Amino acid sequence: MPRYMVERHFPEGFRIPADETGAEALRGVVARNAAEGVTWVHSYVSADKTRTFCVYDAPSPDAIRSVGAKNGVPVGDIHEVSVLDPYFYH
Repeated sequence: MPRYMVERHFPEGFRIPADETGAEALRGVVARNAAEGVTWVHSYVSADKTRTFCVYDAPSPDAIRSVGAKNGVPVGDIHEVSVLDPYFYH
């Protein structure tokens, strides 16, 4: 399955409550993603919380755009990526 890096912009800042409400919201995201064969691996959040860089395994960029719309989150640039591990060379 291809792996993608997705950049998202949140002009007002990205916030997920660190409580059951936030946990429930994220469980919903994971379930909606799974319904389209998309797996959210992890995300990085910029220091000012206005951008995220999310790693996904997905069948296509269109699948990522589709679940983004269903999850109500912006989808910016999508890049297919692969892992470069520095320990590979040891």
